Amino acid sequence: MAAWNLYRHRNTDGGSKDWAITTHADGSISTRWGKTASRLPSINTRTGIRQHDIEQQKQAKGYVFVAVVDIDGDGNVVFPGKTSATQSQVPEPDSNPEPMLTPPVESLYWTIDCHAKQAVRVDLGIEVRRLIGVIQSVSDQHSKPEKDWDGWQQWIDATLNAEIFDLSGQIKSAHGILPWLFLLALKAKGFKGVDIDIATETARDLSVDLKAEQDVLAFFGTDLDSIRDTAEVLGLLKPRLNLAAAMSDTDDCWF
Repeated sequence: MAAWNLYRHRNTDGGSKDWAITTHADGSISTRWGKTASRLPSINTRTGIRQHDIEQQKQAKGYVFVAVVDIDGDGNVVFPGKTSATQSQVPEPDSNPEPMLTPPVESLYWTIDCHAKQAVRVDLGIEVRRLIGVIQSVSDQHSKPEKDWDGWQQWIDATLNAEIFDLSGQIKSAHGILPWLFLLALKAKGFKGVDIDIATETARDLSVDLKAEQDVLAFFGTDLDSIRDTAEVLGLLKPRLNLAAAMSDTDDCWF
């Protein structure tokens, strides 16, 4: 097992989520994340970034260093005292930190932990099918993706019987922007007991504010104006008021 630096973010509702990072001998960096548990299911490995920079980004977002832990290939977390974690990886203050650069988005990773009450799970299933129907109706406005996203069927199957479940997956640029918008629309609904997280390969958590995610729009080769109509239909943007159209329906009044 490899030694990882484990961080934790505590939510206002009492829950928490964990994030861990390690640097391999070849210089590549792996990150794992998920809800606080004995296993962190989501993983990503990439090169061209510094572990220290990523850790600073997470700390700036409220993550607190917990411990150096061992994590095996399946994501199982073992705390010190049970195995020999390497203490040399504990982050040390950098007296002259280099400016942090935000790397371009290369992939998106998503997780869902649905532990809601049955009534909420039923509503979630209804909303999943409604959103997929809406997306199907507007999909002709977008170019065909290079390959299908398997998440559509995952979500349908998981919510079919209104049971508790957890899922995770990846969205690549070849899948097109619609899977990301679908997840954002679900996240924006704020179903109680349904935790949806979407992050970049550097574990930067994404918000439901499309205006704040210009780099993700660029990742899909588009911009806010190009996807505005779809975003409005999905409830991610408020419809713009067309003053010209509104005024054309108003009769001129002369006094």
